[in-house]
Amino acid sequence: MKRRKFYQIGPCFVLLFALFLSTHGQLSAQDAREIQGTVVDNNGQATLPGVNVVIKGTSRGTATGANGQFTISAKPSDVLIFSFIGYVTKEVTVNSQTTINVSLTSDLQLLNEVVVTGYSSQRKKDITGSVAVVDMKAVKSFPAGSAVQALQGQAAGVNVITSGVPGASSNIFVRGVTSFGNTQPLVLVDGIQADLNNISADDVESIQVLKDAGAAAIYGVRGSNGVLIVTTKKGKSGKPTITYDAYYGMQMPLPGNPFDLLNSQDFMKVVNIATPNNILFANGMPDYLYAGPGVAGVAKAGDPAVDPTRYSYDPINTANNYLIQQVNKTGTNWFQELFKPAPMTSHNLTASGGTDKSNYLLSLGYINQQGTLIETYMKRYSARVNTAFKVGKNIRIGQNANVFYRDSPGFGNQSEFGTLSAVYKMMPIIPVYDIKGNYGGTFAGPGLGSNQNPVAMQKRNINNRSNSWNIVGNAYAEVDFLKNFTARTSFGATIDNNYGQSFNFTQYENKQGNSSPNSYSENASFNSTLTWTNTLKYETQLGKHSIQALVGSEAIKSSGRGVGGSSQRFFSTNYDYLILGNGTTGVTNFSNAYINSLFSIFGRVDYAYNDKYLIGATIRRDGSSRFGSEKRYGVFPSVSLGWRVSNEGFMKDISWLSDLKIRGSYGILGSQNNVAPENAFSLYGGGYGTAYYDIAGTSNTVQQGFIQTRIGNPNAGWEENIVSNLGFDASLFNNKLDVSVEYYKKSINGLLFTQPLPATVGGATAPVVNIGDIQNKGVDASLTYRGTIANALQFSVGANITSYKNMVVDIPNPGYFEVSSLQGMGNLVRNQEGQAVSSFFGYDVLGLFNSASEVSESPAQSGAAPGRFKYRDVNGDGVITPADRTFLGSPNPDFTYGINLGLNYKGFDLSTIFYGSQGNEIVNTIRSYTHFYAGYIGNKSNVLLNAWTPQNTNTTVPIIETGTSLSTSGALNSYFVEDGSYLRMRSLILGYTLKPTLLQKAGIGKLRVYAQAANLFTITKYTGLDPELGGSSSAFGVDFGNYPNNQRNFLFGVNLSF
Repeated sequence: MKRRKFYQIGPCFVLLFALFLSTHGQLSAQDAREIQGTVVDNNGQATLPGVNVVIKGTSRGTATGANGQFTISAKPSDVLIFSFIGYVTKEVTVNSQTTINVSLTSDLQLLNEVVVTGYSSQRKKDITGSVAVVDMKAVKSFPAGSAVQALQGQAAGVNVITSGVPGASSNIFVRGVTSFGNTQPLVLVDGIQADLNNISADDVESIQVLKDAGAAAIYGVRGSNGVLIVTTKKGKSGKPTITYDAYYGMQMPLPGNPFDLLNSQDFMKVVNIATPNNILFANGMPDYLYAGPGVAGVAKAGDPAVDPTRYSYDPINTANNYLIQQVNKTGTNWFQELFKPAPMTSHNLTASGGTDKSNYLLSLGYINQQGTLIETYMKRYSARVNTAFKVGKNIRIGQNANVFYRDSPGFGNQSEFGTLSAVYKMMPIIPVYDIKGNYGGTFAGPGLGSNQNPVAMQKRNINNRSNSWNIVGNAYAEVDFLKNFTARTSFGATIDNNYGQSFNFTQYENKQGNSSPNSYSENASFNSTLTWTNTLKYETQLGKHSIQALVGSEAIKSSGRGVGGSSQRFFSTNYDYLILGNGTTGVTNFSNAYINSLFSIFGRVDYAYNDKYLIGATIRRDGSSRFGSEKRYGVFPSVSLGWRVSNEGFMKDISWLSDLKIRGSYGILGSQNNVAPENAFSLYGGGYGTAYYDIAGTSNTVQQGFIQTRIGNPNAGWEENIVSNLGFDASLFNNKLDVSVEYYKKSINGLLFTQPLPATVGGATAPVVNIGDIQNKGVDASLTYRGTIANALQFSVGANITSYKNMVVDIPNPGYFEVSSLQGMGNLVRNQEGQAVSSFFGYDVLGLFNSASEVSESPAQSGAAPGRFKYRDVNGDGVITPADRTFLGSPNPDFTYGINLGLNYKGFDLSTIFYGSQGNEIVNTIRSYTHFYAGYIGNKSNVLLNAWTPQNTNTTVPIIETGTSLSTSGALNSYFVEDGSYLRMRSLILGYTLKPTLLQKAGIGKLRVYAQAANLFTITKYTGLDPELGGSSSAFGVDFGNYPNNQRNFLFGVNLSF
């Protein structure tokens, strides 16, 4: 196997650094001298420790000590910037001074912070909608392949669920699930819709989350699931700055025996209890297993049947194979064979600068995240260029562009018959490799089941490809005219080219499919989204009246094409031989295309009187090609109100309250996420297997025919999301404490839902119709506190919590539908009126029957017997039937929460991030395979060593037996439902920033080194690998074997700037 090299890209960066050092090192501090001084509070003249003192236009600086004093080397022309939390930033020119004493005045600086909202920006203090501003320092502190993975727990009302698969897309839920389809929010990067999963946190300047109609309605149908406004870094006026951020570390797989599976000796014990006359262990533990044409058996060492000379192997033509494998008597730990420690590295090099007329930023990024599961990885190479120019006094032009290449083979996570499920199904006696070094498996021996060797499954993916080339960006122009007006036009594009290939080997080692032909598939696609946005903004201040108005239009066009094919029976499995034309049978091909468009006009007005009374109103009209001509257009309004109570006269004597604002909003958002572009039309088509017929009866020719492939619904219209929000924002104790609390309600009118049709309709795709309602109610709260303890020890505490109650209010007859099935058990999830989305539905277990008399005295139950489940008679009719199934919980948490803690002392910084989810349940389907001997031939759990027997009745584990019934694992019951609550330490960082005086001679402005540990612990009662589970919006929280996202990471990093 070719090893993936991490050092190849390193020399490029090292050479660049050497060049920078040699260049900047010559810029010695000529004419520089030592400047000393003290910084005090203007109110009371108390000294201020921890004040940042930076030379303007550079990253060189220091901080005041415990007595408020500082020392820095600066030239007469330099300008010193003094900044501290809760105080007005002050600039002082050095000139001829050698002593500079500064007094800082308190300020509502954080409230005056300008944040980007809908097509514009507002002061944070003036926002009347629900907008969460993400702590970017915390986001950047988590080692992740994308900004979205690090977003978890950083904003109230936002829940991010991610698997451990390198490069896997995360599920983002803003205030819960309100649809059975696509519930992902709109993500805008510099105004252009993009995938946050492919944006590095190092490139991001800020993230705002628009959560209610007051904030998001200006995006109309695109904002129904919330909006993430992402602004990337820009160049700033001043001297050119070079920054380099990098880390290297290792991710460690879960230790030990995570699935709690039997070793070989205990497995033999359990098998002998269930089937005393089994062939595997009839004479104790065998030494060898073997199989060939018409024969399979077990043997001791020296048996002629396992003579190595009889071994025969052909990986393609397997009919005459004779395979021999040595029994692993201690037990193969399939999890540890599949998961290995994996390196991860990231490099980001940025050059930025500017003048009062222009600015620029160039960023180069590289990330290589190898997965702990062998042959999984994600590599991304990226380049970002952001520029802006002033033309005269009134015109500005600029562009933002991100180009990246991504290489990741992906992984079929959460599959009942995937690689991870093979880990807990494969018998421990089977070795990874047979006596000749080929893969061991279920073919070479009797009664081994039909599972696949998970190591073989993964190693055979080594040449599979899934690559993409992407461009995301925009160009814009702005002009100010008539004093109060600003016109802006922006044209943006998202373009991606994708390529994939995969080869399926003949599984010679597997009992099932060992004679199936090999096959190869190849595909490519092109997608583009073009966006043209035009806005006109008016802003004025008339005495106590502040007015801001915005009108605009937006046109979006999305299109794409795809092509692919496959073929079978390749003579050679060599990668260089694999082209579609070399396959000899099963040749297929396909192609597809799509196009859809959206045109919108919108407007917004914000008014404030005397900085106390605030009102905002928004309206947007959208027209979408996804709907028929009668329902194509929709209008989506919103209104929001705010009252800054702290500015009232009766509040002026409350000195500890810096700011208090009460706000509320109501509005309607639209959605087109869950309707196909062709939904309005009835379509006809068909292929050879469905619509071609030998109508002439020649037996050798067929004529083309047509069948209906889709039933159209021109009357499907917009899904309306009715959202109301009420909350308050407060800053206390000289802006050291910020608190935000809000209550919200979101309901759906005309939920877009696929119409249930009877089987007599045929195989045509059913139309999407407007019917149904889902509601969410909840509370978001966030708190941030910043302070300083004696001796320059600064600290910060951030916390947020999100609580919501989800309910299906209305769906088509019969008022429910079931999804997410498991082999031998049936459906696991029922979405029903009056219940939460993705609720688990089955029998409620009261315990185990302990005697025949208990069975006879209980309600009649199919398969009832001692040692089996005893179910609750829900309807009290004296018999257990499907009518006694009940709701067993849901994956929707009662609340989720995040905690950020930070400490700074002189040059040291210590920070940690916690995230938790409380009250969510999980269906652990792994138990159906490992806690019951019957049903599937394979390995079992150690819990069976404590299974029910007449002598061991004080247990919850059913009897070991070979039969399956309703009273065992034949139906979902509460035995499979577990508490999925957890608390995780996501990150712990210790860093040190070297003193500027040590770096200035080398031209280095800042050097910080740090060590980090991620996912140090997870506190949970869940017995599976990881309680953080994704899935579809209508069926999540079901564990089929999840690539864990709780694996520990240990890494070292550096932040360097010139």
